[in-house]
Amino acid sequence: MDFLDYVQMTKGQRIAYRIKSFFTGIPRAIGNFFKIVVYFIKTFFVAIGNGFKNYGRRFSKGDAGTKLSYIIMGAGSMMHKQIGKGLIFLASEIAYIYFMATFGISYLSKMYSVGVQIDEAGNMVDGVIGRERAMYTKNLLGVESISNLDTLDNSNQVLLFAVMTIIITIAFIAIYVANTKSAYASQQTISEGKTPLNFFYEMKMFLDERFHVTLLTLPVVLLMLFTVLPIIFTIFMAFTNYDKEHQPPGSLYWWVGFNNFADVFYANPMKSETFGKILVWTIVWAIFATFTNYILGIVLALLINKKGIKFKGFWRTMFVITAAVPQFVTLLLMRLLLGDNTGLNAMLGTQYPFLSDATWARITIIIVNMWVGIPYTMLISSGLLMNIPEDLYESARIDGANAFQQFTKITFPYILFVTTPYLITTFVGNINNFNVIYFLTGGGPSPSNYYQAGQTDLLVTWLYKLTINSSDFNLAAVIGIIVFVICAVGSLITFNMSKASKNEEEFS
Repeated sequence: MDFLDYVQMTKGQRIAYRIKSFFTGIPRAIGNFFKIVVYFIKTFFVAIGNGFKNYGRRFSKGDAGTKLSYIIMGAGSMMHKQIGKGLIFLASEIAYIYFMATFGISYLSKMYSVGVQIDEAGNMVDGVIGRERAMYTKNLLGVESISNLDTLDNSNQVLLFAVMTIIITIAFIAIYVANTKSAYASQQTISEGKTPLNFFYEMKMFLDERFHVTLLTLPVVLLMLFTVLPIIFTIFMAFTNYDKEHQPPGSLYWWVGFNNFADVFYANPMKSETFGKILVWTIVWAIFATFTNYILGIVLALLINKKGIKFKGFWRTMFVITAAVPQFVTLLLMRLLLGDNTGLNAMLGTQYPFLSDATWARITIIIVNMWVGIPYTMLISSGLLMNIPEDLYESARIDGANAFQQFTKITFPYILFVTTPYLITTFVGNINNFNVIYFLTGGGPSPSNYYQAGQTDLLVTWLYKLTINSSDFNLAAVIGIIVFVICAVGSLITFNMSKASKNEEEFS
């Protein structure tokens, strides 16, 4: 459809066309998302292939020093008169070999069984063999449990240190490749009749043109240590049977493949039903919590900024106070106010189940969230409203546009364009909005057909209960992975469909 056909439509036809375009655009956006994923995967493997190709090319064309650096790191640099750099590479290799010999290799060797046990004869057996022997003995004797195996390792420690060893190994491979590149580069420099850069000059470069590397090194190390390592550890945990019956160091847990994912999706009726209902409620909650706060916050900002309204600063301050009070204080107060036998019910002599009935509780949560969330959108929208050129409104009034048309054609499109990233992050934040649910209802009411969850629980509060109440760490890890996938995929698709992504310079 071209622009002329669109402008000839009635208002109702335009709305219907926009709704249709939105829903028909979702499959296209999903398709584009997977195209991007495939492109990055393809690019990744092509880069690896090119890396191996260049690795072999450097060896075939390298001199004796460059070839030697493939075995003894830093040898090429030292033979090419870069002594300082060569010693650093050599020290890295020695440190890695020492680390693997004294620490890393022992944990990597135990990763298959996630630990070692000792049998009744005092022989050391890995966790898999020990488990199989224990199960055989149990079935042979016809007893519920046996105690002929003692745990020698802590599965958590084995898995964590094995993951850490893998990350360190990847970092070492990167240093090793850099060593071969440096040796070959210095060889080429010498062949051109030039002198390779000395160590002190290269170090000085890290305070000049390579200063960004200096600044980013520590944050990257901390990111790997406190973010990447726990994420990988959690992902691995989702493929184990780490639950209340397998608690290290008292007992080992072991790999179970995709059994936990199967339980969540279909294999275990109670768990899969709980997951399905909580997932639906999480999405419904995130939609209502996001858009009620967003739209009503904009409306409130418009009312306060409207010409003729006096004491604008006073009204803004009053609503900011709502945001200034710690959220958990407000939520605990609301819980007391809306309890079955306290607050409003006690004053009115009624028994309204604000928090004890599932439907009432869900509605109450959405309304209370509006109280604590609208002021934030109001503040953001107020700043944006002040930056919209007044000439646009003057032109619209001259053309006969009323207040509603000015809002739909000028104000709201501008605010939506600027705040689309904020809207996406708010939606993701509401999917993981732990505070409102936990402090207001605690996830309740809790029916008997839910597995360790209540009818107002979100995926994130269910995850919390699985870890704290029932020690189902494997199931909690699966839920964490699912939440991450939902948030990541949803955010990327939504942002790529928005004008903020397609027309970045439109409002610049």
